[in-house]
Amino acid sequence: MTVSATTPSSGYRKLVLAISAIGAIVSLPAVALVSSSSAMAQIPTDNEAARLRAEQEAPQQLVPFDPTHFDKYVGYYQLGPNVIFKITRDGGKLLTQLTGQGPVQVYPESETKFFATVVAAQISFVTNPQGEVTELILHQNGQEQHAKKIDEAAAKNIEAALADRIKNNMPSPGTEAFLRRYIASQEAGKPDYSEMTPGLELAARTQQDRLTSDIAKWGPLLSVEFTRVNPGGNDVYMLTFKNEKVPTIVAPVGADGKVGGLLFQPQ
Repeated sequence: MTVSATTPSSGYRKLVLAISAIGAIVSLPAVALVSSSSAMAQIPTDNEAARLRAEQEAPQQLVPFDPTHFDKYVGYYQLGPNVIFKITRDGGKLLTQLTGQGPVQVYPESETKFFATVVAAQISFVTNPQGEVTELILHQNGQEQHAKKIDEAAAKNIEAALADRIKNNMPSPGTEAFLRRYIASQEAGKPDYSEMTPGLELAARTQQDRLTSDIAKWGPLLSVEFTRVNPGGNDVYMLTFKNEKVPTIVAPVGADGKVGGLLFQPQ
């Protein structure tokens, strides 16, 4: 059986700057922002990104699969500083759950690769020579993002730290400074991508013309106000420009000093 993903709604497409794995393994028009893995060392060329996107958005072929084989994939995979993919089996179903989101079923297209139907995305699993699963790869938006498998204790520690940050409504260190520097570089006409992960840089460059136009309409930046931590662990700010107030979501700064997710949401 061939299965296609749903088509994004117009509300999803109107977002000014949707960077990284926006809508990753969620039902649209819900929007998820996740960090891009720093393990992805190369920025794909435009042609390579287009080829990957075409593959990811093509109808997928469902294949027969022994549900007991799902068990070796069950576990936790770290996609970003505080973003965890939790993989579980519910009888004959393989379920994925990203930090801050509900579970989503994925379907086998091979022994190691699975696809979602709510959005054009797939996940695949990598094993070592001993046959042990070592990482998950998210295939979406013309990118391939790697998430290393971690043990349950490490995952619980990450989740607990995030819960504490949400409870205390504390921004992640460095996100406000990143926003101010990035906006300043845009206003100067010299966009600075040096603090972005490869996936974020790719998306930012792809959407640069549109952002340039919007920044010009918004006018000079007047203030940056932190408002909350969202369920996905990203910081939400209100950017006040001379002509516009723009809610903005930014992912935490990773251990490598890079930011992997950014989303402007003008009213």
